[in-house]
Amino acid sequence: MAAALLAGLGGQAADGAPRSAARPKLTNPHPCKDQPGFTCSTLTVPLDHSGRIPGTLDLQVATAENTGAPKGSLLFLTGGPGQPGVSAITRIATQRLPEVAKDYRFVMLDQRGTGEFGAINCPQLQAQTGSSDIAAPTPAAIKQCSDILGDRRGLYGTEQTVADYEALRQALGVDKMVVDGVSYGSFTAARYAVAHPSHVRKVVLDSVLPHVDPQADDGLYLVGLHAEARVLRDACTTAPACAFDPAGDLAWVVRHRSDADGVKIFDAIVSYEFADPTYRDPNPPGLPAGHGDLVGALHAARHGDASKLNTILADFAPGGDPVALYSSGLHIDAFCSDSVYPWGRSDAPLSTRQAKLDRALERIRPAQVWPYTRATAAGNGFTQECLRWQARPSAEAPSRLPDVPVLLLNGDHDLSTPMEWAQEEAAHAPKGKLVIVKGASHSIQNRERGHAGRDAVIAFLNG
Repeated sequence: MAAALLAGLGGQAADGAPRSAARPKLTNPHPCKDQPGFTCSTLTVPLDHSGRIPGTLDLQVATAENTGAPKGSLLFLTGGPGQPGVSAITRIATQRLPEVAKDYRFVMLDQRGTGEFGAINCPQLQAQTGSSDIAAPTPAAIKQCSDILGDRRGLYGTEQTVADYEALRQALGVDKMVVDGVSYGSFTAARYAVAHPSHVRKVVLDSVLPHVDPQADDGLYLVGLHAEARVLRDACTTAPACAFDPAGDLAWVVRHRSDADGVKIFDAIVSYEFADPTYRDPNPPGLPAGHGDLVGALHAARHGDASKLNTILADFAPGGDPVALYSSGLHIDAFCSDSVYPWGRSDAPLSTRQAKLDRALERIRPAQVWPYTRATAAGNGFTQECLRWQARPSAEAPSRLPDVPVLLLNGDHDLSTPMEWAQEEAAHAPKGKLVIVKGASHSIQNRERGHAGRDAVIAFLNG
């Protein structure tokens, strides 16, 4: 994969010999709007780094102005897939990680297919799912997005994105850089490190999505479904301890509502973690008074009063996110082009996929998805989107991360990328260090309420 990605760029051939094409450049530098201390510019990259399909894309890049930072450049990668990066550089570098920004030059970019200048806009998909991974869109919405992208399907996956990162490194004129990714950004950070190990100094993987999936079950979200029992039970150990089993309550509710409601409940709980990582706060910030306490809402629903649970479902209903802040069109093409499913990759014949999925679901033991059901795994948005999405798949990557220092960071209350995924990825990192942050949910560097996780990042990068 490394040789293929290098061959698609204009900088150097795989053997290190210079190519005739000019090195990528950052053009049109100007102050980033409302972000003092950062310069925004444009990186022009091939639409298809393999050269199969002509065209270019302009990606917005933000760089800190401390060009002489003593420890070099740090490329910080946002998640989704679907989130832009440039608009977040002040929050990450100045507000969340100022101790790191003293010594490193922060660099962020709007991944291809995202941001105010290049977001893929699929109106029906955007309206129905927005930034949700789990909400399942209609087949009509998927088809509309497929038609909008046309022969560009498959050109927004991680293989192309990794090549963009390498073009950015060349444009920055640096030999090595630190790569720090959150959520889906951890996936692309790991893939970049695998493809270009000689250009990586250190790697931070925050809220980890494993960069390989030999079991072909990450898209079915089996680990995330089963992890909810552990997380909700742990939440109930905090004083005052619950006098009931919240996982049992969730299992009862899922089995006494429709299969579609099981997916909606799963989606709402994963979204709820961003408001309340304790899962028990009656008044979490950002929600109307009294709209919190997920654990209590599940318990009340089991005993006949579903009003609080229905309120939470309404509060976290998916869809409608501004496309410049999250592109669901980029999300479907990137995730489905990257993923492995029971039917294979994104180029598998559409006609055979459902039967292969059905056979795989029959082999899944109920305990693997409890407190949910196999119907939730089959009905979630990852599965339903990719079941109908046909595109050229991204190249598969070697499972072993390079021999560079890797920090893996995860909250034990994270349900978007549960800590079991971080433990799985740590097994692929020969120089990896795993830090689990107690009580934290998704995106440690961006959202952690305490400082333990960020302290681990600071010590790793500045040590």
